[in-house]
Amino acid sequence: MASSGLQLGVHVGPVPIPAPAELVHAVTRVKVDEGSGDAQSGFEITFDLPQRSALRTLFLLSGGGGGVPLMRVTLTVTLNGRTESLIDGMATNVETIPGEGGVSQIVVKGKDLSALMAVIELSGLPFPAMPPSVRVLTILAKYAVLGVIPLVIPSIADFPPLPIQRIPVQRGNDLAYIRRLAGDVGYVFYLEPGPEVGMSKAYWGPEIRIGEPQPALTTNMDGASNVESLNFNFDRERKKMPIVFFQEGVSKAPIPVPIPDITPLNPMLGAIPPLPPAIEQLSDTAQLSAPEALMKGFAFAASNSDSVFGNGKLDVMRYGRLLRSRKLVGVRGAGLPFDGLYYVKSVTHEIERGAYKQSFQLARNALVSTTPTVPV
Repeated sequence: MASSGLQLGVHVGPVPIPAPAELVHAVTRVKVDEGSGDAQSGFEITFDLPQRSALRTLFLLSGGGGGVPLMRVTLTVTLNGRTESLIDGMATNVETIPGEGGVSQIVVKGKDLSALMAVIELSGLPFPAMPPSVRVLTILAKYAVLGVIPLVIPSIADFPPLPIQRIPVQRGNDLAYIRRLAGDVGYVFYLEPGPEVGMSKAYWGPEIRIGEPQPALTTNMDGASNVESLNFNFDRERKKMPIVFFQEGVSKAPIPVPIPDITPLNPMLGAIPPLPPAIEQLSDTAQLSAPEALMKGFAFAASNSDSVFGNGKLDVMRYGRLLRSRKLVGVRGAGLPFDGLYYVKSVTHEIERGAYKQSFQLARNALVSTTPTVPV
């Protein structure tokens, strides 16, 4: 599936290999959802099945919609000589679209490789003397055979519990448990495909809002505009400041400590932050150790820090490259309050013959840019 400098690559199999040409030519539409850890990334691939196509026969012989359980699929895009992985995942569901002569299209749906992490319940598996980061590494080790490379960043509360006091045990499947451990310390967990086909990075760590920004999204600049739509919303009610409590050693009196939402990895992307309209007292932190109480405060602050949100749509051929989630991007032409740098929370890729569109969502923690210019 190719058009004017754009080529879609489809790889299938336990060890992904290029799909047969007939299969690739039958692709009419591809949709990929690329999030930032709030939800699993997913995909949909629509195939045309002409009446005399061998694919229709293979599909019927495989048992229809139930015949493709957990088939591995990798999608790549080559644009202007640069190849990027969109998703490395598992096909979990197949739907049929009826037409003349029976089935005219099939839609293969799936999730990233984290779909495998949610298959088997392993409740009760012990992790003696293991801090959270080591537990995550231990769980991810079993997926190395699929090319999953763990990138795990310990938190400041990453201490091993004493076995004579407590032995942590897993609750639920691997994915649920890893996400629970991430949520306890304000971290995110996601799988990022690449850099090579058949490889994925499993990231467990803080949401990183630093680094080189992607080329600016430009609006209201006539011929220089590279987006089809771009809208912003300022919601100060979303911002909340947590207060954690520490017990004074002698009197056991609780000491309140406010926790800011600004960290070295989550800097101010705007110059004028709104005053928090609500203050949340995390009273249960008084029974925790100081590092655990701090991490609970940081976790709450991280999930309630954004107040400026954007959404829009662009044509990839006009933008000149792929906009990727989990990175910074510049915005210009939106006006003084909304220009500047943003964190890309999610991107949806929609590919059809002759067209490649992306829908996206942006977020940051304040109004008015902190930088005079953004990369274009």
